[in-house]
Amino acid sequence: MEIQTLQQDIEVQERQIENLEQFIQRAHKYKDLDELTPYALRELVKGVYIEAPNKSSGKRRQNIRISYDLVGFIPLNELMKEETA
Repeated sequence: MEIQTLQQDIEVQERQIENLEQFIQRAHKYKDLDELTPYALRELVKGVYIEAPNKSSGKRRQNIRISYDLVGFIPLNELMKEETA
């Protein structure tokens, strides 16, 4: 039973690696993109989720989460690391 579970875990990780590699190939096509086109949006983004506004701090704040095709959600702090590197 334990070997079967490990094999399933390996298969899941291999699929994740394949998906990540496909996403990187797609994203690489748009590295010099100046304007987000509908085609690029459809190819890279699976969904955009906009949360209800929060005014508890006295200022209106609204969280937006983007689910990328093949890789899902990428935490904002991970994206910011790449920009500052």
